[in-house]
Amino acid sequence: MNRRMNGLAAVMVAMGLAVPISADAGAPGKGADDRGHGSVQAQVGKPAPEFTLKSVDGKEFKLSDFKGKIVVLEWTNHECPVVNRCHGAHVMSETMAKFKGKPVEWVAIDSSSFCADKVESIKTWTAQQKITYPYLLDAAGKVGHLFGAKTTPHMFVIDKDGVLAYSGAIDNNPYGKEDNVTNYVEQTIESLLNGSTVVTKTTKSYGCSVKYKE
Repeated sequence: MNRRMNGLAAVMVAMGLAVPISADAGAPGKGADDRGHGSVQAQVGKPAPEFTLKSVDGKEFKLSDFKGKIVVLEWTNHECPVVNRCHGAHVMSETMAKFKGKPVEWVAIDSSSFCADKVESIKTWTAQQKITYPYLLDAAGKVGHLFGAKTTPHMFVIDKDGVLAYSGAIDNNPYGKEDNVTNYVEQTIESLLNGSTVVTKTTKSYGCSVKYKE
């Protein structure tokens, strides 16, 4: 299996395509992250760390602003091919649409070191993708490291009480070729709305690495 995946990765590199990487979403809480930027505070089953960020429109958002609602955090990068594939396939928008009218908020966070310098191109991209939810800028990477975000996309779901309920991939379809797709974010939201136990609390996220400031 490893030999097969290595061959696939080599072909993708030769074609100039991004190779999705996996990150162990069960790792948050171990202490310093893999880049040595301090302690990861977000842990599934524990209160999500508070943060304040500004959007591409200059509006300030606090996690606590969404108290009493389920919050989905989507780590993103508008230049990431995997993010573009997911949005091009309407994975995020179709998941959101299933919970229209429900107490669910979706928020994108960009921890790329260059995101603050590309506000106009981000605005153009969000308009093209018809993204209506907040797109927050975290150029310093502080919030990304706080949550232990490793890939774009990397998803986190927070329950109405502010407790982190899920961390990992949006689904089990990193290459967009699975016939039987399991949407982990959708499952988590449904469980939280129904008051049932979230069965899958962590998975391995996939995508491009978060382009943190060195």
